[in-house]
Amino acid sequence: MKIKLNPMFEAASGQLGGLVFREVRGRTVASRKVSAFAEPSVDQALQRERFKQAAAYGRSALANPATRDLYEEAAKTRNIPVFAVTVADFFNAPTIDNLDVFAYNGQVGDPISILARDDFGVVNVRVSITDIVGSPIESGNAVETVSGSGQWVYCATALVAPDTEVVVNAVATDRPGSTGVSAKPRSL
Repeated sequence: MKIKLNPMFEAASGQLGGLVFREVRGRTVASRKVSAFAEPSVDQALQRERFKQAAAYGRSALANPATRDLYEEAAKTRNIPVFAVTVADFFNAPTIDNLDVFAYNGQVGDPISILARDDFGVVNVRVSITDIVGSPIESGNAVETVSGSGQWVYCATALVAPDTEVVVNAVATDRPGSTGVSAKPRSL
């Protein structure tokens, strides 16, 4: 149902009987009045806590001039509020699309390639190599080949004996601190 307001009434907001009128994206919307709140479920409480964390991240990101500029540019492009962009970034964790261990043979300098992406960019990729039972062999940060490309490379720093089974783990981190994880076994 559409209601066209008389020019005498430019907008309507507030409560009338069981209806609540409010402004949403430049339009007046009427909805039923919400009754008394029930105690939130465990999942609802956890989700509310995540929203609190997202809001805290948004405030801190907008307080940093460099980060604020990045988010403001995206907000203009998407035509949404800048704070909504920061919250969306908080909720969108990075992903690792490819963890390429083909060239890794347990030799110092062997490359491990990682393709990682995020809606606002991956800021760090950490690689660790363990034996098959989880004992650490080595770890370190990968280097992005070209800034913003999502292509990362880690060069091995430890010599591993032939016929050893290892697991290569990669963890991609974005600005809000969310992570994407990938692991691949490799027989040397």
